[in-house]
Amino acid sequence: MISPQRGALGLRARSFNALVKTLVGRLGVPVPHTYILRVHGRSSGTLHTTPVLVLKERGSRYLVAPRGETQWTRNLHAAGWGELMRGRRVERVRAVEVIGPERKRAIRAYERRYRLLIGRFFDLPHGGTDEEWRRAARRHPVFRLASGGPGRS
Repeated sequence: MISPQRGALGLRARSFNALVKTLVGRLGVPVPHTYILRVHGRSSGTLHTTPVLVLKERGSRYLVAPRGETQWTRNLHAAGWGELMRGRRVERVRAVEVIGPERKRAIRAYERRYRLLIGRFFDLPHGGTDEEWRRAARRHPVFRLASGGPGRS
């Protein structure tokens, strides 16, 4: 049986994610801005991993969900923390979901920086109006990251 999360991704996307997990997660290949996010499942407590692009903007780091609300976004929201991995290097991060103008700015910067990889997920014409960006911001969770996690200040 295919789980809903697996069914949501096509074969090409699953294959690409598996390749990135191997290169970045296991081998530690320093692909720019690319990490493996590890977060506990909100119901099972099982560790789940997914490749992510970390946006650095205005002195903050963000995770943007180009596919909208997904399992990893729900899990990260529930846990409030996760780990960014690259090879043997693991960084615990607190994650706070952002809303309003900060969210819109982060999504715009993310789309501009990673357009070739993720642009199709935002369903916006190049540039887009402010109203189109506001609507896109409602569909795509954004988390501001800070170093630390449970038991850390």
